[in-house]
Amino acid sequence: MKRICVFCGSNQGNDTRFVDEAIKLGQILAQKNIALVYGGANVGLMGILADAVLNNGGSVTGVIPESLVDKEIVHTKLTKLEITKSMHSRKQLMFELSEAFIALPGGLGTLDELFEVLTWAQLGFHKKPCGILNIGGFYDNLLSHFEVLVDKGLMRAEHKGMILVSNQVEDLLSSFLEYKPPTLEKWVNKLQPSHHNTH
Repeated sequence: MKRICVFCGSNQGNDTRFVDEAIKLGQILAQKNIALVYGGANVGLMGILADAVLNNGGSVTGVIPESLVDKEIVHTKLTKLEITKSMHSRKQLMFELSEAFIALPGGLGTLDELFEVLTWAQLGFHKKPCGILNIGGFYDNLLSHFEVLVDKGLMRAEHKGMILVSNQVEDLLSSFLEYKPPTLEKWVNKLQPSHHNTH
């Protein structure tokens, strides 16, 4: 695995474990010669993660839309910087550049990015592993809600199983190497409206 995309907050949050684990993830990616793909900012957990990779001799590609470059939050010392026209094209390029995805703690933007790659995986658009680094139980409530989705018949258990979760960086990366996407029937076809014979 050569390139992993990490979604994380443009704030660093108020739990010091978030910063500690972002630094640890950056160090491990660099040690394993896995390049980081991320959102290109120099602020929050995003900047801390990128700096950790760079400080340990690793490679970082930032992908950022023009509108955020103009706000001067762009990281200027990255290995490579890709500037896109929009948030949509940013997410698409981050997806294309990466072989797997990790969500660290973050806000709405992080959840948006995570849900998009999970949705695409569920639809069979890709077979790349998607993981959550559940630092200090940050994602416990979200994981519980996934159980609700399955319980209420709005998500298949097999699709919930595609979401790899650990609170340890090394364990999560190991699960990526072992990941096998579920082989399901073309369940999307079942979503088509049925045409009842009214005669």
